[in-house]
Formats: sequence, structure tokens, C-alpha cells
Amino acid sequence: MNIYEVIRRPVVTEKGVTAKDEHRTLCFEVAQSANKTEVKQAVERVFKVKVAEVRTANLDGKMRRRGRFIGHKPDWKKAYVKLKDGEKVPDFAQI
Repeated sequence: MNIYEVIRRPVVTEKGVTAKDEHRTLCFEVAQSANKTEVKQAVERVFKVKVAEVRTANLDGKMRRRGRFIGHKPDWKKAYVKLKDGEKVPDFAQI
């Protein structure tokens, strides 16, 4: 799998930004078929940093309504990537 297929987008939420600032942890939406090793290699190549650990979570898509029509958002996978000590935390606006 291509490294740009593994990492889909950064998750920029209040919780994700707090983890980035306080715990040196980046948060990404990743491909559902990607495992922790693939996520680690992709982050190390794209951002040129060393990764200490990767945690993943499979999230269920939510039910959505538009008037009387009911839909379902797709399921997705989130990865929390903790960087090793001494590594510079990349800023997503500079990518």
C-alpha cells in the first residue's frame, strides 16, 4: 500500500491538538486495512520523524438524517502516533 493511501488526513480537533501539544502525539484518519506497522512507516517517511508507538481505534459511522431521509456515514479508523523524545512535532499547516 502506498504511504499516501495509508494516511488519509490529519484529525484536527480540540482533543487532537491538545494531544499534539502536551503529549507529542499526532492524530490521523487512516485506511481501515492499515495496520500499526504500516502507519508507523508512513508517518516516519512523510514527516521525517521517529515514532515511539502507534495506537489505533476503529470508529463506527454515525446515523445522519436529512429531513425524512436516513443515511449512514462510513466507518473509519483513527491512529494516535506518539513521537520519540527529541523529535520536532510537525505543524499540519506547513505540509
